[in-house]
Amino acid sequence: MKKTHLAMAALTGLMAAIAGQARATTVDVTFSGPGVSGALVLTYGAAADAKYPNAYEVTGISGTFSDSNNGLNIVNAPVGSLVAINHATPEATNLLAPNDFSRFAVASGLPVQNNGFLTYDNLFWPGGSPQTASDYPPHGGFLDIYGLMFNIDSNEVVDFWSNGVTAGTADYGVAVATAAQALDYVGGGVSASVPEPTSLWLFGAGLIGLVFRRRRTAAV
Repeated sequence: MKKTHLAMAALTGLMAAIAGQARATTVDVTFSGPGVSGALVLTYGAAADAKYPNAYEVTGISGTFSDSNNGLNIVNAPVGSLVAINHATPEATNLLAPNDFSRFAVASGLPVQNNGFLTYDNLFWPGGSPQTASDYPPHGGFLDIYGLMFNIDSNEVVDFWSNGVTAGTADYGVAVATAAQALDYVGGGVSASVPEPTSLWLFGAGLIGLVFRRRRTAAV
């Protein structure tokens, strides 16, 4: 009987420890398009954008990225950290941008319509993104039109965004840049897939079930 109680106490303690630090969901993202591909693992918790409660802030990232365009020869480069959100001010006419809207300045090489910036907000939309720019109606996808930005080394960043859903299929874009210049800009034609997210809470739930099962067995 004492061993049973000790086992239940140990399981309960382990469950509490996991619950205290594992309030997170992970998703595996793969994407590929003209000259670019990647495999990412994204982590997000309960924190959401202050303006859009259905947009969860990505808190962790890992994986690899490849780009063969423009002689870059980036092959399975390890993904580093997320580029920090800087809460930039969107254009005055853009009333739909998320609170986490951010900009990364690029001195040269971007398309004219970018006005010298790559935009991002590091938000994940499990139910698909709504329209997030007043002058750009297309929407949908697990990212919005600003997307996700991460480092692949000390100088280069990758911007990965959604162009919206057309005919039931989400289209994505990818850019690689430094603060000095855009090294690659694939404006569209990138496809992506996201399997069902897995939550560390499922493991905690399993431990809860095991604890109660052991208690019931011990009581019989």
